Formats: sequence, C-alpha cells, structure tokens
Amino acid sequence: MPIKIPDQLPALQVLNKENIFVMSEHRAANQDIRPMQVAILNLMPNKIETEVQICRMLSNTPLQINIEFVRINLNESKNTPKEHLDNFYYLFDDIKHKQYDGLIITGAPLALMDYEKVTFWDKICEVFDWAEQNVTSTMFSCWAAHAALYHHYGLNRHLRTEKLSGVYSHQPNDPKEELTRGFEDQFYVPHSRYGYISKEDYQSIDNLTIIAESEQAGVYLAASKNKQQVYLTGHPEYDATTLADEYQRDLKVGSKTILPANYFPDNDPNNEPACTWKAHGSLLFTNWLNYYVYQITPYQLDADNIKALHPSS
Repeated sequence: MPIKIPDQLPALQVLNKENIFVMSEHRAANQDIRPMQVAILNLMPNKIETEVQICRMLSNTPLQINIEFVRINLNESKNTPKEHLDNFYYLFDDIKHKQYDGLIITGAPLALMDYEKVTFWDKICEVFDWAEQNVTSTMFSCWAAHAALYHHYGLNRHLRTEKLSGVYSHQPNDPKEELTRGFEDQFYVPHSRYGYISKEDYQSIDNLTIIAESEQAGVYLAASKNKQQVYLTGHPEYDATTLADEYQRDLKVGSKTILPANYFPDNDPNNEPACTWKAHGSLLFTNWLNYYVYQITPYQLDADNIKALHPSS
C-alpha cells in the first residue's frame, strides 16, 4: 500500500520516478479503509530534500499512510520557498487539536546552541508534551532526539570538539526487539552531529531501553518501554550523497572540516560514495510503523483512546 501526500508536492514526482507507490489525494479519497495518520514536523532548512528522504523511508509498507507536514512557525525557513511552505505545511497551532498514529520530528542544524537559546524552544517543548497525549508513537531524529531526552528526562548532551561525520557499523542489542527485527548482526548508519549522550546516561533512566549502538558512534537507537517514544541519533534516511553535500558546504563556510569516515572510496572526496544503509533504514521505519504504531494504535483515533494506551505518560 502507498503513502498519501499532496498532489503537487515535489516529492511525488521524485518518488514516482523511483517506482515507489505513492497515492495522490484524489485517488486516496476513494479508499474505504482506515489509513494511518502520520505527521512530520520538519525542522530541517532544506525541507524539500528532507520530505523526499522521509517519504521514501515510509513507503515500503503494506499500510496506507496519510502524511501531513507540520512547521513550528511562519518564519522558520530561509532555504525553502514560502509558497511551498504555505501550500504543503500546517502550522502546529492549527493541528494540535488533532490526534495522530505516528509523529516524526526531524533534526535541526542547532548542534552547538544551548536548548534554551533556540528561538522556538518553548514551542518545541509544547510539541513534546502534546505528543504524549495525542500521538501513539513519536520518532525523534538527531537534534530532536537529544532535545526530547533533555526535556523528558533531563539528559543533557555533551559536545564533541570535532563533528562526528561518516558511516559507522552498529549492532542490535536484542534479537527479539521489534524495531530491529530482520536486521543483520552488523549494519551501517550515517551520522552527522556534534552532540552525544553517554550510554551510562541512557541506562540511568528506567523507562529507556538501548536498542542499537556503535562502538564509534555510541547509542544509535533507544525507546521508551511503552513504545511511545523512539530516539534516533543517526540518519538512515540520508541519500548516498548527503554527507558529501554537507562536507562541501562545511568547506565553503570555512569551518574546521573533517572528511566523513568510512564514506568516500579510498577516502578520496572525488570518488562517488555508495549507499550501504538503505535496506536497514527502510526496515527500521517499516518496523516502527508496524510494531510501534499499527499493532497498538486505536481504530478510533482520539485523545482518550491514546491516553488509555499509555496511562503512565
């Protein structure tokens, strides 16, 4: 089954060319089923690129998924045309009366800024709290994962002196864990961040389970025991060339730039990198939608039924 996105969203053409089954709003209107309702709070500057990447990850499932893109405020992006935002994005204040089966909150280029100094910090905290009452399961990605862990549990990130950038080997911790069901004993994920939270800090919270980690990159995937919160510190959604684009961008701004590890063939940035993480990335999102959302979400999607799923939240 497909994902459903707006008819004119640029991602529709890209995904159709990749032979990914995407259903337009017009066709979906004639389907007599209960589709999954998934919101994507996109905090990335280049929103169109991120839309394609995440929609691609959500597309490999037998479930029909209605996707709504959300933004915090009217003036948050200088890298995405205003017309695009006006046409395809809802303001959070306009949708917070609704309930969703799933919510994805992306990363943001705010790695070195104190949380309280982020202009929309109060608003993103409102989203975190709202999601506990109105969303079956939320996936927090990269910066959003660290920010949510700080908000919910008081776990503050540490900052590296050098950016963690590259593709790293990971291991799942429990062969019976549903999020990593079907994973190999070793799999690869891109990372691009300064921040990290130590394994010991995760382990200090009884409600959190570390699901997958890397000797080089640290904890990659963790979740609350009731499945309502999933914390993802890497970027399984990245295209093959995303790290290369970031590397070139960093070079242009004159910042201290390190070649992404385990990425360019022969460590030569003139060589085209290969994508070694796509299968596990797609499987992670499919497992999340199936085991953390679809299998437990109420058919009647309302706040009372979601609260009944997570009475301790």
